[in-house]
Amino acid sequence: MKGKLSMSESGKDNSLGLLLKDSLKKKSLSMRKLGELTDIDTATISRIINCKRKATPDHLQKFSECLDIPLDTLFTAAGYLQEQKQKKVYSNDINVSIEYIQNFLETSNLLNKKFSIKNVESQLAMYEQFSQTEEGKETIINGFEEKVKKLGSMGPFINQLQQMYAKFCSMKASPPQLAVLGSALLYFILPVDVVPDYILPVGYIDDAIAVQLVLDRFAKKFQGNPNGSSDSFE
Repeated sequence: MKGKLSMSESGKDNSLGLLLKDSLKKKSLSMRKLGELTDIDTATISRIINCKRKATPDHLQKFSECLDIPLDTLFTAAGYLQEQKQKKVYSNDINVSIEYIQNFLETSNLLNKKFSIKNVESQLAMYEQFSQTEEGKETIINGFEEKVKKLGSMGPFINQLQQMYAKFCSMKASPPQLAVLGSALLYFILPVDVVPDYILPVGYIDDAIAVQLVLDRFAKKFQGNPNGSSDSFE
């Protein structure tokens, strides 16, 4: 059974258990109360804390939200996130990124579906329509900075998104241009991703791919910088 898991078992290193125990103590919470708040069975929480079972990404997502612990901290403690891998996650080559996502999902068994560029394009198409509504515009204006703050500096695509956001808020562009920019911003802000954000270290690669697709489309459709860089927004 151990050979099937490519990532280290929390049983070998009780980092996650100690982290959760410490957080529960600081917040004066019992495992039973944590179970009520996260909708995770108390026995499951106990087994995770005592290294008798491995926490799933869904467990870690709920722990993060309830205990205010950064997701990457929890994933690292649980043995999912290897720092050296994260440094190599982002690439300007979409094909390299796609291959990385597919390989990671297949070897980690974290997501039971195939990743494809068509999935991202389909999601962007829906968000392009939504970004033209008042609700979509409000979602972008009110949700972007909060999402960036939560994410931190994970990925070079953040700078590109910030320029997109500034352009979108200025409204100094045609409605079709704003709709295209809005699609990338909504993809980043909303939790409905092709690859869930909490699946580290690949959770934000599809966001980076979405940004690159929008940059390329923006450049071709509106005759911006032929390299598809953020200079096409100036």
